[in-house]
Amino acid sequence: MNALGTKDIFKISLPTPFPVGDVNVYLIKGDRLTLIDIGAKTEEAWLELKNQLHVIGYDVTDIEQVILTHHHPDHVGLLDFMAEDIPIIGHPLNQPWISRDEVFSLHSHQFFKELFVQLGIHPAFQSALSGLNKTLRFSCQRSLTSEIVEGATLPGLPEWSIYETPGHAQSHLIFYRETDGVVIGGDHLLAKISSNPLLEPPIVGHSERPKPQVQYNASLKKLLQLDISKVFSGHGDDVLNAHNLIQKRLIRQDERAYSVRDMLLAKPMTAFEVCIQLFPSVYKKELMLTMSETVGQLDYLEDLGEIKKEQLNQQFIYTAL
Repeated sequence: MNALGTKDIFKISLPTPFPVGDVNVYLIKGDRLTLIDIGAKTEEAWLELKNQLHVIGYDVTDIEQVILTHHHPDHVGLLDFMAEDIPIIGHPLNQPWISRDEVFSLHSHQFFKELFVQLGIHPAFQSALSGLNKTLRFSCQRSLTSEIVEGATLPGLPEWSIYETPGHAQSHLIFYRETDGVVIGGDHLLAKISSNPLLEPPIVGHSERPKPQVQYNASLKKLLQLDISKVFSGHGDDVLNAHNLIQKRLIRQDERAYSVRDMLLAKPMTAFEVCIQLFPSVYKKELMLTMSETVGQLDYLEDLGEIKKEQLNQQFIYTAL
């Protein structure tokens, strides 16, 4: 379907096996016919991609390059179905994820094993470690052919600028066209739901973990500096009021963080104890999502100087100041 108000951008919605539902990928006509993101690795998504391309008047073999907003399986999986020589372009931090780098996988497993202890996660939930890679069966095993970072322009699409927007993923990029204020936004800003800043391991060779909520807030504020007409997002509807929505999301996140501070005023807690209070009916089913949200709020409060973190018997104890 042709995106509203543009003749060179086509939105293609593909089914995913995930609770978030369909993922939006975008075909852009430029000096090179470009697909931004590509969907989860399922036969259903592959057939739907081919069908929707045919409606527009193209075949998958017409696509000259794939550019990634970030490395999550619902955005990269169908790379495994594409020709071996197709250019795959994205932020350098995509590479260990989409290539299934063995050193990085071991590093990631060890990181989360230690983090579970530090966050006070009950030993009964240690089995969740084995499920961290379950979604990777819908991902791919490919490699970037070239890397892009903020300040560059998109190959074959010279009107588009690149902005690094870590938070939801460390590899996350958005693409902005100043001439009409259009943003291809990946999962950075979604119309109906807040994007989850997700815990990730540091890159190999580094020890300090990223703080995704703090990063995400900074990345949202970066968009406030752009004159945006609309955001074509990775899930759901286009965002037509980006600045207003960003302000609402920042206010809501701040309010949620201070509700966590109120919990800590009552007594010091581990992150897992905070998570149980925040998500009493969900944390058992969605441990990583709820812990990412919880740690994000704690990181935010710690960054503001509202709480402190102390280590006791390998666990971090958070206390309100």
